[in-house]
Formats: sequence, C-alpha cells, structure tokens
Amino acid sequence: MDLDVFIDRHRASWQRLDQLVKRSRKLSGPEADELIELYQRVTTHLSVVRSQTPDPATVERLSSLVAQARSVLTGTHTPAWRVFTRFFTHRLPAALYLGWRWWVPAGVAFYLISGIMAAWIAANPDVRATIAAPDELREMTRVGGGYESYYSSDPAGSFAAKVWTNNAWVAATCLLLGVLFALPPIYLLLTNAVNLAVGIGLMTSAGRGAEFLGLLAPHGLLELTAVFVAAGIGMRLGWQVIDPGPRTRTAALAAEGRSVVAVALGLVVVLLVSGVLEGFVTPSGLPTWVRVGIGVVAEVLFLLYVFVIGRRAAAEGETGDVDASERDDVAPVAV
Repeated sequence: MDLDVFIDRHRASWQRLDQLVKRSRKLSGPEADELIELYQRVTTHLSVVRSQTPDPATVERLSSLVAQARSVLTGTHTPAWRVFTRFFTHRLPAALYLGWRWWVPAGVAFYLISGIMAAWIAANPDVRATIAAPDELREMTRVGGGYESYYSSDPAGSFAAKVWTNNAWVAATCLLLGVLFALPPIYLLLTNAVNLAVGIGLMTSAGRGAEFLGLLAPHGLLELTAVFVAAGIGMRLGWQVIDPGPRTRTAALAAEGRSVVAVALGLVVVLLVSGVLEGFVTPSGLPTWVRVGIGVVAEVLFLLYVFVIGRRAAAEGETGDVDASERDDVAPVAV
C-alpha cells in the first residue's frame, strides 16, 4: 500500500471528523450521525495503517483522533467510586442470586452428607478406631484439646489472616477449576464434608458435640456458605462446557467466566468477615449463645443481601456480567 496515496485519499474524512469532534457540543442530528460514521471509518483506516504500513506519525495522528471521537461518543468516564458502589449493590448480589439454584442445593447436600457421616462415626467405635489411636482421639476431644485449642493456636490477628488466605484460596479453586466439567468443586465439597463429619462425630462420641458446634457456628455458618457459593457457581461454570444452551460454548463460558470473577471478588470480602469472626469471636471468652448469635446474624445478613438486594438487582436486568459497552468492544481488523 502506498501511504502517501492512502493519506491523500482519506485526508478529507480525517479533517471532517476532527471538525465534528471539536464542536461536538453543538452538533445537529445529521452531524451526530456523520460523526458516528466517520468514527467507524477512521477506526478502520487506523487498523489498515497499523497492519500494512505502520508509519509512526500517521498511527499517532489517527490514534489521537479516534480516541477523541470515542470520548465524544461514549461520554464522560464513570467515576471509580460509582463503579465500586454499583458492583456491590447490583452486579455482585445479582450474580449470587442468579446462582442460588446451584449453591443452595450444594449446601443442603453438604449438610446431609456431613450429618449422616457424623452420626455413623459417633455411633461406631470401630469406625473411630480407623481414624486415630485411642490416645490421639482423647487428646483431640478433651477440654482444651486439639479441636478446641486450634482456634487460639496463634494470635487472633495472624490467625484470622491465615484463615482468610486459606479460605480465599479454596473458594478461588472451586470457582476457577469448575470449568473442568464441575468435578473439582464437587471433590472439594466432599472433602470438606468428610472433615466436618469427623470433627462432629468424634466430639459427639466424647459427649462434647454441643461444645464443638458452639465453636464452629460463630464463623462456620458464613464460611461454609461462602464455600457453597464458590462450589455452586464453579459447577455452573463447568456445566457451560457440557451444555451451553442456545449460546455458543465460547460465548457461554465468557459470560459465566466474567460473573465468576465478580463472585470471586465478592467472596474475598465475605471470607474476610468470617476470618475475623474465627480469629476474634470464636476463641473469645464470650458466652456461647453470644458467639453463636453473632454468627447467625452474619449469616442472616448475607442471605438478606443475596435474596433481597440480589433479587431486586436481577429483576432490574442485572446479570453479574460486565456492562454491554465493555463486553462488546472488539478490535477493528483490516480486510
């Protein structure tokens, strides 16, 4: 391509677009339509120059012109604080609400499996003998023993940070690896269900089941719900590989993947709250009913956030995905 000939052929369009951009506040209807048409045309010119004759001066000139025209067409930039606020009042709660048909059944199945296994362990000495030696079992379940001392094993601040980091990693694993046909979230749920069942079963067999639940509930209600959300949303992502519905598999995975990112960011905050509860409330000297009450309040607030605010946001058309203006941006190509 002869660059000089290309510039001479299209110079008038570039100059006209520059004129319309400079007087954008006073454009008539036909001029606004012309601005859009010229923006699209000059964007294509820029792509052609970049791909065939990447002259720095011409690329810089056209890039600047296209950027100015785009700014006129898209309006002013949304303030960061408004994006942040809308994320927590619309995008995140809608993503959580729209995924409840996955994570609520996951939670129900988790508690059923844990409860059945815990009862089996508590009622069968032979099963408990396969878990650990009698001396080890007594050490784990005694007053101030392994299960109880775990929550005060480190200073509250560092313990909360450690718990938060670990739980955030588990949640991220459930969410991101769900694309592998939903198998990793199912495995992680089962693993955690077994671990919980062992604790409840052993402590119940020692006559201390209520004490164990009193230690678990202050942080565990919210923490486990976050795990259910991560697993459920991760499984929904994996299901798009199996059955994307009317969309192409790529489009379905892209849309669900963007919602997964929103949920992952939100769960960081949820797990931070549960980590603080586990570090400061669970091992505190507060009466059991107060500690459990704090955990119940945190859980209820989260569920209200999902099923009230999230339901309202979903009814308004929010899906948890990014805005259409960001989602549909594509790079022009030369043909």
